[in-house]
Amino acid sequence: MAVSKKKKKSIKISSGIVHILTTSNNTHITLTDPQGNRILWWGTGTLWFKGAKKSTPYAAEQLTKGIIQNAKDNMGLKEIWIIAKWLGLWRDGAFKGINDVGWIDIMWIKEATPIQFWGCKRKRVKRN
Repeated sequence: MAVSKKKKKSIKISSGIVHILTTSNNTHITLTDPQGNRILWWGTGTLWFKGAKKSTPYAAEQLTKGIIQNAKDNMGLKEIWIIAKWLGLWRDGAFKGINDVGWIDIMWIKEATPIQFWGCKRKRVKRN
């Protein structure tokens, strides 16, 4: 019985949205097309970073370089929009990685970190 292999469909995009999610333990980067369909998704564990090394700016930089270079070489990516979520030093590494790849136009950068609805917390009432 012969098994037929499905031919892999090659995706070509010229522009995409890069979602950068940084947490205290990890960094995830998702590349989507302008309609929001996910094309590539990598976490720092994809690059064999383990434990505390996953939450370093260097890991975020290597992750971003890898995903942007992959999309640029294989899919023809030319311009990106960036949506960054949460805080930390890892974001600086991710932006440095995008800058190091070169020849990618950054159209805009958006901050998507959620904030508390009622603003800052009030001071705790002392209990004696």
